[in-house]
Amino acid sequence: MKDDIAILGAGLVGSLLGIYLAQKNKYNVSIYERRPDMRLMQGSAGRSINLALSDRGIKALEDVGIMEDVKNICIPMHGRQIHNADGTQTYQAYGKEGQYINSVSRGELNKKLMDLAEAHGVEIFFEKKCEDINWKNNEVHFSGNNNMETISPDLIFGSDGAYAASRLSYQLNHDRFEYHQTFIDYGYKELTIPAGENGSFLIEKNALHIWPRGNYMLIALPNIDGSFTCTLFFPYSGDPSFESLDSKKKVDSFFKNEFADAYKLMPGITEDFFNNPTASLVTVKCFPWTHEDKFSLIGDAAHAMVPFFGQGMNCGFEDCLVLNQLWEAHQGNWTEILPKFQESRKPDADAISDLALANFTEMRDKVADEKFLAQKKIEAAFSTAYPEQWTPAYSMVTFRPDMRYSEALNKGMAQQKIMDSIMSAERDTSWEWNETTEAKMKAALQ
Repeated sequence: MKDDIAILGAGLVGSLLGIYLAQKNKYNVSIYERRPDMRLMQGSAGRSINLALSDRGIKALEDVGIMEDVKNICIPMHGRQIHNADGTQTYQAYGKEGQYINSVSRGELNKKLMDLAEAHGVEIFFEKKCEDINWKNNEVHFSGNNNMETISPDLIFGSDGAYAASRLSYQLNHDRFEYHQTFIDYGYKELTIPAGENGSFLIEKNALHIWPRGNYMLIALPNIDGSFTCTLFFPYSGDPSFESLDSKKKVDSFFKNEFADAYKLMPGITEDFFNNPTASLVTVKCFPWTHEDKFSLIGDAAHAMVPFFGQGMNCGFEDCLVLNQLWEAHQGNWTEILPKFQESRKPDADAISDLALANFTEMRDKVADEKFLAQKKIEAAFSTAYPEQWTPAYSMVTFRPDMRYSEALNKGMAQQKIMDSIMSAERDTSWEWNETTEAKMKAALQ
């Protein structure tokens, strides 16, 4: 008889996890989602940020054999296109030639993964809100459609997002559960640059566009229909802020002055600004993730993070990959798998959460700073000449799925100390790569 596994949450990670588990042909896998089926609904604007699928996430999708199904909704982005306040633009490649990340719509990817999960035999039940978990009997109580329902699976995965009901039930019913929730003083709002004539792209298609303005920023990621999903990361209060832009006239004037080239391409800016919700940005860290061999948190339910390193989804997909590797190593023995999953992933989740917060400052401010740009040129030159000795922090996180997040954090911090020393000693305002700088970096690495 097959064991019953219940996954709470039919989001990206829950759907992918369902595929992994269904492929074992040892389990009856069911997913329970509190929302209606998004595949039957029209539109979801204003509720999400376009995602950047990179090597860690791709490795998980390839491992389960579905990357080819996902490719047709992805657009490669080879670097950052920086739109400076003075109207000039600069381009920053993400890594070495041939390295890129992929823009993908959260909604379209979620629909695709749900379709693939069902094709693998996973049952998905919608409008099932988790009200509580009976930890003694391993029962999950749902409400929905004016009915209460109870299930008693052999194993439960809480994959129900940053505000997970599964995690809350664990927190309320177990002693010494550690929970840290941190918000930043910024929210985000989704905006749109529509497609041009015949679905053409009005700005560079294969780039992540950033309008850095010191204390806030606008970004834009391409969609397969020729449009760009834009996201304004903006203070809640102060001047300027979401609080201060309280009229269409103020919004129109602000975008016209601060993001002039984008403003010309956003005919619906005022309508989008007031019709689309303002959403918060939260980091969640908790412990433990697992309970005996009966339950585990996974994805955002275990480690929600801000989106500034583009790794939230990739980290969640990597969770599924690591869990599967442990399943193979321990031949499906959940008593051994779940503790090792928690032990392995908790340090890495904390590391990428910290990196994501730090990267906010880089994206909104430093990417337009002359000295920062020079530092990146020096790092890239040294990395090209000595790839075994130096890999830029961004590349370690984004293009090195063989390296743990925690290792990337530690190496990145050590390298930044070296760069701080190099840049503080540099007198030439051009801060160019030269033999002297090369010698200094080689000496620092001894």
